[in-house]
Amino acid sequence: MNDRQYLQSLISEGEHQQQDFKYKVQDACKLARSVSAFANTDGGRLLIGVRDDGHLSGVRSEEEIYMMHQAAYKYCQPAASIKFDTYTVAASPGSATTRGLRTIVVATVPPSARKPVFALDEAGRQRAYIRIADENILASPVHLIIWREESAAGGVLMPYDGAHQKLMAALGAQPQQTLSQVVRRAAMPRPKVITMLARLIRYQLATCHYDGHTFRFSQNA
Repeated sequence: MNDRQYLQSLISEGEHQQQDFKYKVQDACKLARSVSAFANTDGGRLLIGVRDDGHLSGVRSEEEIYMMHQAAYKYCQPAASIKFDTYTVAASPGSATTRGLRTIVVATVPPSARKPVFALDEAGRQRAYIRIADENILASPVHLIIWREESAAGGVLMPYDGAHQKLMAALGAQPQQTLSQVVRRAAMPRPKVITMLARLIRYQLATCHYDGHTFRFSQNA
């Protein structure tokens, strides 16, 4: 399998949980969101120089390549591990002229062992993303607590007390509730609900779903 056939085999998969197409790189901050999402989820790869329809447009300047590195090492905190592979291939089968060649960069991002990996926005604020299907979604406060406690030395114990029982009752009252709905129904401070929800999810007593617009929480049966 030559380089063009290899790239076409990747493109034929389309965009999914572990693959994203980028036509061009104009903003390192936006690219950092994809890096953050892959690093915080199951890893993945960015095919840079590929249009949404799979057409090989190519990376057009050294500046784009520079911004790719900026996205990984300057606009992600901690700096994300990322591997860049560059392929120069014919834009179409049988095209052998220099003008018919395209440079495609495959940026492979492994899942991070130090979650969350934050992406910096234009104002310098840290935002963590996760990858769901073919979208980069801003992580909820519950995800941040889960990651923090998963990385805590020695782990975190969860005392199943009256407050947790109250939260479980609130979750059981109605499936697929937003965080705000859970907070209102539980009648407890929002930060406390977020921390307890994170622990219930870690211990598989509750689940978090994304409905295409927002995260929703349910009690496990």
